[in-house]
Amino acid sequence: MQKRLLLDGRSLQVTISRLCQQLIENHGDFSNSVIIGLQPRGKALAQRMVMRLQEMTGKQLPIGFLDTTFHRDDFRRREEPLQASKTEIPFLIEGKKVILIDDVLFTGRSVRAALDAMTSFGRPAKVELLILVDRLYSRHVPVEATYVGKRVNTLDTQKVLVEWSENKKVDNVWLINKEE
Repeated sequence: MQKRLLLDGRSLQVTISRLCQQLIENHGDFSNSVIIGLQPRGKALAQRMVMRLQEMTGKQLPIGFLDTTFHRDDFRRREEPLQASKTEIPFLIEGKKVILIDDVLFTGRSVRAALDAMTSFGRPAKVELLILVDRLYSRHVPVEATYVGKRVNTLDTQKVLVEWSENKKVDNVWLINKEE
């Protein structure tokens, strides 16, 4: 298995700060905006983004976490049952600007499922997608991120692995060639 480092801890911090600056430019004081991390892998990035945004703005920001397991179009096609994570959205999204956050955008199916799942919490005024790594040329559905940390050309035989210091010793983002 070959691994190539896409982002180390320092460049990941810089990327998160840049994405936060872009959000501040577009959302101002965040008075009508909410942040939702997609479970399970978008949760850590959403938490990091909110911590950094709060440092930069001095404001408390509404954050929630959305599980899309039962909204996925491949839910019943798997040999092993999917394990659902807990959805925690302590606010309505009716009329709000929603910033969906996930770590990697690949086929777009998770984002499509998230859009379906969000309707349980109201109809947002606008939905934007923030992605740490955009795997280009791999979409199955027409989804494009509004904010992108890093764009990467990948093959279907490759995987992007995001490691957070909360789970590992350091923050890293890897491009891994799967063994065939």
